[in-house]
Amino acid sequence: MAIRAKLPLALAISCLAVLQLLLPCAARPVRETGTIDGSRSQHLKLRGSFLRGPESVAFDGAGAGPYSGVSDGRVLKWNGHARGWSTYAYSPGYNAKACTASRVRPAEVTESMCGRPLGLRFHYGSGDLYIADAYKGLMRVGPGGGEATVVATMVDGKPLRFTNGVDVDQVTGEVYFTDSSMKYSRSQHERVTATGDSTGRLMKYDPKTDHVTVLQSGITYPNGLAISADRTHLVVALTGPCKLMRYWITGPKVGTSETLADLPGYPDNVRPDGRGGFWVALHREKMELPFGPDRHLLAVRIDADGKVLQVMRGPKNVRPTEVVERKGGKLYMGSVELPYVAVVSA
Repeated sequence: MAIRAKLPLALAISCLAVLQLLLPCAARPVRETGTIDGSRSQHLKLRGSFLRGPESVAFDGAGAGPYSGVSDGRVLKWNGHARGWSTYAYSPGYNAKACTASRVRPAEVTESMCGRPLGLRFHYGSGDLYIADAYKGLMRVGPGGGEATVVATMVDGKPLRFTNGVDVDQVTGEVYFTDSSMKYSRSQHERVTATGDSTGRLMKYDPKTDHVTVLQSGITYPNGLAISADRTHLVVALTGPCKLMRYWITGPKVGTSETLADLPGYPDNVRPDGRGGFWVALHREKMELPFGPDRHLLAVRIDADGKVLQVMRGPKNVRPTEVVERKGGKLYMGSVELPYVAVVSA
């Protein structure tokens, strides 16, 4: 009996060892200086039984919003609890009837036709909203919303297959964005991690010349990105390797990149925290097991040098894709799976 009692534990330890070899990230402990309870949140619920996945969260230059792209290909705007969400933008060719998911026609079936906005950023000077759509490429919609214009579907003769993260330089108006893979689309995102695919690209779009430049290629699963507070570099999430990459856009290191941080989980989008650092949403922890306590890391806040300053924890069914900090300490959290944007008080 004593031997049998020990077998499950021994088996669990063996499985854990195997998982460590198979996963692209090796787990490391996190020193927590402050923990936020992400389970205590307010929900800005979407309308529609099968509408979900408000992945990216953005606010316009007047502070209105949030805006978020959802599973049927639209970008929605939050108008307060009385009015809720309304349509702000949609891709060319969008059809409400064809793009509305149902029990027999899930969003995964329609998204290649209808689009899947994964990254949103406003240029405050012009009022333009830039959309990184997984299937449509890089798009722009003017002030007031409406049908978006596709500005890039191909770079250097090679198509954008998995357009993902985006950020805008508020001074120059230049747009930085990622293509997570040149081999796999969003519907095959698990293959990008499982195969260690390193065909991702980091790019820059100049709206003045309508030209796209590849800044770096051969990247392993580049996802969300953000411009540093001093505008000297970009911070890019590398999902598979569980790292943050720093790419220099000015200064003596311009055009080069380096590792900024090793993360305790798989990162998605990166957003400035307003204090020189960044919030990094973690889709799940590196060595997350299906059993045990129903809590995991949702996000980490890091300083400019990649040091973890603060963490957010919450239930395992919440797998955030973006965390945006606003004045008053409110954190707006997007997700690719849930039917709402969560608002957490820091």
